[in-house]
Amino acid sequence: MDFDRHVLDTVRAEFRRLQRLGDRALAQVKDDDAFHARLDQAESNSMAIIIRHVAGNMRSRWTDFLTTDGEKTSRDRDGEFDRGPRESREQLIAAWQAGWRLTLDTIDALTPADLARTVVIRNEALTVFEALCRQLAHYAQHTGQLLLLAKHAVGADWQSLSIPRGQSKAGAWSYRAHGEKP
Repeated sequence: MDFDRHVLDTVRAEFRRLQRLGDRALAQVKDDDAFHARLDQAESNSMAIIIRHVAGNMRSRWTDFLTTDGEKTSRDRDGEFDRGPRESREQLIAAWQAGWRLTLDTIDALTPADLARTVVIRNEALTVFEALCRQLAHYAQHTGQLLLLAKHAVGADWQSLSIPRGQSKAGAWSYRAHGEKP
């Protein structure tokens, strides 16, 4: 087995799995106002803020990934968290999809030999593998937040995105049957 190829293929699959989870959760939110709702306090983030932040991070990190610092000077990270003008659902989803497209296209272009190359994020040198792991963890954190907020917004109509309650022992649900790696 070519271990570097296996690592890269696994990382690619996990990024795609996160996008599918986010897509499936956001698709269940029918109330456009729910995208901008905050659960409890001024410091909590809405789905809109999380989407804006993730999309901004993706544009910054994956544009010229191998050749420029992943924190672009053009990025307004603090602005991603502002409650400024309210984007429409369509604008938010378009930004989310564009970010994922850029991310996945960049990762798809990597070769196993690239894993040991050095990239820079916020003036910190990392191997490509370390940068991939960092971003995978970052996007997993925010995807989990989106799922929580979406589930809260949808309420009793929520359709499980993994093993439905009461199905763990039934064996009726599998990752592979749902097109996912375990």
